[in-house]
Amino acid sequence: MSRLFSLFLITLFLNTWAGNERFLEATTLPQSRSAEERGTHIARQVQDRDTGRDNRSTMRMRLFDRQGRVRERALSTLGMKGGAGRAVPGDRSLTRFTYPNDINGTGFLVWENPDADDERFLYLPSLGRVRRIAGSETQDSFMGSDFTYEDIGGREFDDYTYRLIDDTSRWTAPDGTVHPVFRLESRTRDPKAKFPRVVSFVRQDNLVVVRGEIHNRRDELQKVFDVKKLDRVNGIWTVLEMVMVDTLQKTRTELVVEKVEYNVGLTAADFSRRALEQGGR
Repeated sequence: MSRLFSLFLITLFLNTWAGNERFLEATTLPQSRSAEERGTHIARQVQDRDTGRDNRSTMRMRLFDRQGRVRERALSTLGMKGGAGRAVPGDRSLTRFTYPNDINGTGFLVWENPDADDERFLYLPSLGRVRRIAGSETQDSFMGSDFTYEDIGGREFDDYTYRLIDDTSRWTAPDGTVHPVFRLESRTRDPKAKFPRVVSFVRQDNLVVVRGEIHNRRDELQKVFDVKKLDRVNGIWTVLEMVMVDTLQKTRTELVVEKVEYNVGLTAADFSRRALEQGGR
């Protein structure tokens, strides 16, 4: 699963280890390399960065329709790093809504499978059952928000190609500070994808994706992801406020992280289908 372009999975995708010198060294490639080689290298570095063993967070979501009307939601997330020598073979994540009452207990579980397709499960308490999210649904709206299931659950790294557009661009943070960024393009290999191209702005000092420009099949810029607040938590760069805007539908979804903890001692059992169902009761 690539967390580089899964524009949100909060504590897994938008965090990085705080050692800036390590990142600057890791992302340096000779200018003689092709844009594709340099882009793939940077994308791999972002995916492989250290985000802690596990994490737990609570957050608030606000959904704005084209008339400016807002709906409030509250949710929690759990994340666990997988891989060789770890408790699970691939990364695990569990997102659960806690407010309002009509969706309280709704959960979304993702299992990364290194040697097979990732698995995504949606639990709907009103139906009392778990539904598997098919691959054809991954770019559908997630629970009525401007994020998709793929944004939440991640994407397979090798399902995309990468190209470094430039390494001379600048990103201005909400506090007015200016930071050098890599502008990185990813293109899906799936000809049926609703959003086949993404241009990501990756801060060069910490490899946090601070902006994402998402293009539809007509290559129109349809969605824009922006980081509104970024800070270190326990030495880990963490996005604390973010927004996804659909420029064509005139809607937006805001997310604010209220609390986040790292290395809290989660186990594989916290990411089972049983845990997904039990948490909704």
